[in-house]
Amino acid sequence: MSRFLNEPALQYTQQTQTAVLLLNLGTPDAPTAQAVKPYLKEFLSDQRVVELPTLLWQPILRGLVLTLRPKKSAHGYQKIWFDQGSPLAVYTERQTQALAAALPNIIVRHAMTYGNPSVADVLEDLKNQGVGKLLVIPLYPQYAASSTGAAVDKVLAQLLQQRNQMSLRTVSRFYDDSGYIDAMAQHIQAYWSQNGRGEKLMLSFHGIPQKNHDDGDPYPDECRHTARLLAQRLGLSEDDYVVSFQSQFGKAKWIAPSTQTLFKQLPKQGITKLDVFCPGFTADCLETMEEIALAGREEFHEAGGKQYHYIPCLNDNPAWIAALTDLAKRNLQGWE
Repeated sequence: MSRFLNEPALQYTQQTQTAVLLLNLGTPDAPTAQAVKPYLKEFLSDQRVVELPTLLWQPILRGLVLTLRPKKSAHGYQKIWFDQGSPLAVYTERQTQALAAALPNIIVRHAMTYGNPSVADVLEDLKNQGVGKLLVIPLYPQYAASSTGAAVDKVLAQLLQQRNQMSLRTVSRFYDDSGYIDAMAQHIQAYWSQNGRGEKLMLSFHGIPQKNHDDGDPYPDECRHTARLLAQRLGLSEDDYVVSFQSQFGKAKWIAPSTQTLFKQLPKQGITKLDVFCPGFTADCLETMEEIALAGREEFHEAGGKQYHYIPCLNDNPAWIAALTDLAKRNLQGWE
């Protein structure tokens, strides 16, 4: 049996289409423990995500983690699930459709690093449509090996199996992209004009283990750079905002300060009116809607906070779609 996938019934001269592939993390197909378990198994089995020896980690994962966590995660998903499905899936689909409308001569699709639609299935479909040039944009503004790296790995793994490989371009990061920064600033200012402004703006990013950063992962540096650019665009002083990192998992030391720790500390420091925005997430998901918008509100109020505003992610905001379109066009130059 050949190690390579069968090529579609197309002449090589017909494989001339250009495509943009948007990549996001992924989501279970339903807000149930039965659906969450295989999703978590795939996600937490990726050595980009958990950098422990397989023989050490897999027994823990298959035993304790996959016994307890699916039910807990499913409960969180149930709180935020839309009628149309998972918020992350819904918003990523909307971003894809909007980008496709802005790039009428380019095939635009999306895939998930884990879950559906899978990278393997989408690339097979693109092959069958005659795509020979592929621009991959992971929807993570700041590069981390566990997010962008894992997403690109999935694409490269499929190219390793292609006999006639597609030409490939990737966007590894866009943390300092002016369109992205401007879209966030406009979005936050619009929210403030309608809902008022708190005493401090918290910019909460997903966290990574401290060891990953010590070993050369640039992620927290890029997060802080994004925060500085956004603060400058909003006209904020250093006292007006705080950068934090959420979603810690396991017992290892993670980059600080912790979002959850600050929820408890800020009211004691006299900050009782807090606005929270998550610049590292381009679409709302479990980590923003449940962990920050719902649980974060409870933690802040329990600590003495009086007013808590969660500012939604960019999602399908027109300014963000325009920035994403510009990002794609710049990286498609010579292919269009």
